[in-house]
This record gives sequence, C-alpha cells and structure tokens, in this order.
Amino acid sequence: MKSPVVKRSIVVAGHKTSVSLEEAFWNGMKEISGLRNMTLSELVGEIDGARQQGNLSSAIRLFVLDYFKNRAGAGAGAGAVPAEQKVAAQ
Repeated sequence: MKSPVVKRSIVVAGHKTSVSLEEAFWNGMKEISGLRNMTLSELVGEIDGARQQGNLSSAIRLFVLDYFKNRAGAGAGAGAVPAEQKVAAQ
C-alpha cells in the first residue's frame, strides 16, 4: 500500500518551512525525537545543519532510514553507530 506524502510546516532555526514526507517518515521522526527528548523542530534543525547537499525532505528520509538500519544492525550485534550519534558528531 502506498503511503501518501504529507506536507507539514515546521520551524527550523527560527524559520518556518514546509517539508513533504510520507507518513511513515513522520512517524519515524516522532519516534526518534521522543527517544532523544527533543522536539521535531530541534531534530530537523540538526539534520538540516548536517546535510551537505540535496533538499531537506531527502535529508530527513536518509536520516530516518540510516537510524533504523543502524538500530536493526546493532540489535543483531553488528556494533553499528546509531544515526543520532553520527549527526551529533558532525
């Protein structure tokens, strides 16, 4: 089943912007920000500050994908570095 793209307004570094993501990515962002005890805006601000190219929606999708891939790998004993540590280190 295809997940519809949802466009939402969010404040990033004091500026309002719109981000279009599938519902699954919004849910992933909510989960990650909750685990990190931060707002969605704060998390998106970190992602925005760390991205080197591409648009913000793509950077968010890649961040969420990387986060869950690393979490799955760490659960399998692969010793992967969680995505949030990568963003925080940049």
